[in-house]
Amino acid sequence: MIQSYDLYLPTHLIFGKGRVTELARLIKGYGSKVLLTYGGGSVKRIGLYDTVREILHQEGCTVFELSGIAPNPKIESVREGVRIVKENGIDFIVAIGGGSVLDCSKAIACGAGYDGDPWDLVIHRDRIGKKLPVFDVMTMAATGSEYDGAGVITNDETKEKLSVGGCFPVASILDPTYTMTVPAKQTAAGVSDIISHTFEQYFVAEGSMLSDGICESMLKTVMHYGPIALREPDNFEARGEIFAASSFGCCGLLALGRTKSAWPCHGIEHELSAWYDITHGVGLAIITPHWMRYCLEHNHAAVAPKFAQYGVNVLGLNPADGVDVNAEKAIEQTADFFRSLGITQTLRDFGIDDTHFGEMADHVLTAWFGDYSKSFAPIDRAGIIEILTSSL
Repeated sequence: MIQSYDLYLPTHLIFGKGRVTELARLIKGYGSKVLLTYGGGSVKRIGLYDTVREILHQEGCTVFELSGIAPNPKIESVREGVRIVKENGIDFIVAIGGGSVLDCSKAIACGAGYDGDPWDLVIHRDRIGKKLPVFDVMTMAATGSEYDGAGVITNDETKEKLSVGGCFPVASILDPTYTMTVPAKQTAAGVSDIISHTFEQYFVAEGSMLSDGICESMLKTVMHYGPIALREPDNFEARGEIFAASSFGCCGLLALGRTKSAWPCHGIEHELSAWYDITHGVGLAIITPHWMRYCLEHNHAAVAPKFAQYGVNVLGLNPADGVDVNAEKAIEQTADFFRSLGITQTLRDFGIDDTHFGEMADHVLTAWFGDYSKSFAPIDRAGIIEILTSSL
């Protein structure tokens, strides 16, 4: 039965080839001092950096820069960005690059109006006040940060990877051509991230026909076009379909009328990323099939029908084979799909062992936003360690 929901989506999405030129009209009225944020050299190699700089200069903006924002963006970059903003009276932020750049920019936007350390705002969201406007031109399909209010930040000192919330971009520009030079490994990780975003909201106790259909369409789209994008990096249709899908992963649309999710795979993977700096989508691809097997073993009667539904509606399994058979097949075919993207199914390949699993389990149960006892299959400390250990 469909449940109550709130959906708030204030961001303007602009999708299509060549639409970066529309940044000029979007920023009108927001001021003249801009912080341009980006990561490495990829935005310069594809010409996006020069294009955006020229647009900003033509609009009479004074441009300040924060570069070198890393995947799994660090609190140090946020602190530096906040320093630049405060010292120069920045009016708005333009982020160019992937989700990590945008996440960092959101945290900077929140920290701009706060007198203390911006990490406080990750721990205490109630301290977030006025935020700077943020615009973005995305170059990677993965996080969906372009259409939601959250940003994930890593603190290497405390071994924590947590989110800061409540900062929706004013506008996000999505041109699939900018994703064509993304390396295969990052493309695969992005596809895995989108799939995980969908799984986290699809595999819950109660759904609705409407949102089941949206989730299943997301999964079919990304699982169809992901391999094509890997084989044919310049395929506009494949890149475009994946890019369009990525925006809806975390905006709330997939969760309409559904039981609230604890996002268990994300919580567990964030612990791995915090300790070992593993690529987020890669960690999710490894963890997810093992989480599914844990759910089937520990809460079989409740979860098997949903796994079987996914197998039939998304993977094309034969409903005549029955719920139990299709639930098992669905899990194995999910693992096979991630392998087909070139993602290993073991954490050991990334130098990860069980040394810190206990600390990870303790932290995720106390710091993560979701209640794991109400997950698709209830998970306690021992369960988290079991999932991690089976992923080695």
